Amino acid sequence: MNKHDDVVNKALRAKPLAVFGIGDTVDVQVLIREGEKERIQIFNGTVIARRGKIGPSATFTVRRIVQGEGVERIFPINSPKVVGLVVKTRVSVRRAKLFYLRKRVGKAAKLKEIIG
Repeated sequence: MNKHDDVVNKALRAKPLAVFGIGDTVDVQVLIREGEKERIQIFNGTVIARRGKIGPSATFTVRRIVQGEGVERIFPINSPKVVGLVVKTRVSVRRAKLFYLRKRVGKAAKLKEIIG
């Protein structure tokens, strides 16, 4: 192993996040630092994209609607700022990226839920 491999392995998180897929509704627990205080803020929404399966550069995009406006946030999977991830609902989708949800609002943006 060379020096680069050591840096990459240290960047990976020790305890992996919950297993989640595209279209799932998730609560992402993010560590927020305000001055000297730290708190955990929850960002909930639908996973619309995932980039990179594993590794230090793997990310996932979560979208939610706030006061009628779409808000997207990209989270690095291995970031120490992402404390945890809770999967609320699982859905069945036929696409790897759900960017078409950006144009849809309300019931049109509803995805088929997996029961059981």
